[in-house]
Amino acid sequence: MPESIQNTAGTAAADSAPTSDADLLAQTAIAVRTAGSALQERFGDVVRYQSREELMRALAANDDTALDILRPRLTALRPDARWVEDELAGGALPSGEWWVVDPAEGNVNHLHALPEWAVTATLVRDNQPVLTAVHLPLTGETYTALTGAGAHLDGRPLRVSRTTDLGLSIVATSQARPDEDEKVVRRVGSSITEMLLDALVVRTSVPATLHLLNVAAGRIDAFWQFAGARADLLPGALLVTEAGGRISDAEGHPWTPESESFLAAAPGVHADAVATLSR
Repeated sequence: MPESIQNTAGTAAADSAPTSDADLLAQTAIAVRTAGSALQERFGDVVRYQSREELMRALAANDDTALDILRPRLTALRPDARWVEDELAGGALPSGEWWVVDPAEGNVNHLHALPEWAVTATLVRDNQPVLTAVHLPLTGETYTALTGAGAHLDGRPLRVSRTTDLGLSIVATSQARPDEDEKVVRRVGSSITEMLLDALVVRTSVPATLHLLNVAAGRIDAFWQFAGARADLLPGALLVTEAGGRISDAEGHPWTPESESFLAAAPGVHADAVATLSR
């Protein structure tokens, strides 16, 4: 990994102009860490809400806390890059550069004082993720990936699992989004049943990004999801790919943000995972 990425904690100035994608990634990592620190200050007690409106206000307060830091910093780094305003949106983007950001990935966990949440920022260029930074404030870990330069955890290279037996594998899935179409919900349920028959352990929780970090790190062997937003899947897709994993839809076809399903797996179990999900 380039030295400029490994030693970003106090050496890279967030307001200096990046001279390369590696430098841009280093400064993006600083931005997500700073936003994560602000969210960590808000973390602790369970946030109570009695209606959907109260829930949405609480979620928005967390988002705004992080965005107030991320938006000006990332815009300064890449002034011509556009900004995806809806973190739950899917599908292809127009050509050019875009920041795809989830300011509080796993926001509802944050509100419930659960530890599974993160801050993510991904630069997409002509519909291909170029770099991503994912910060987990409660552990202090920062995961990064740069196209062609590998995936790393705090500077240490990541590699996917060498598992070749789905029956010995830990696999995971995630709820695609609130108020999902009933057909998708039932497909998620049936896929979990099929994986329970074929895999060793099936984990089901949100957010998707944290499962994908574990695939990239070789801790779990496969992750799948039906539907889903760009901000849910693009950071992890780049991390898994750069860590040597395989990305496709659930039927084994090439995945794009327009696909109706998503599968990330260690190469040794990818085909078996496709077979299970295609039943």
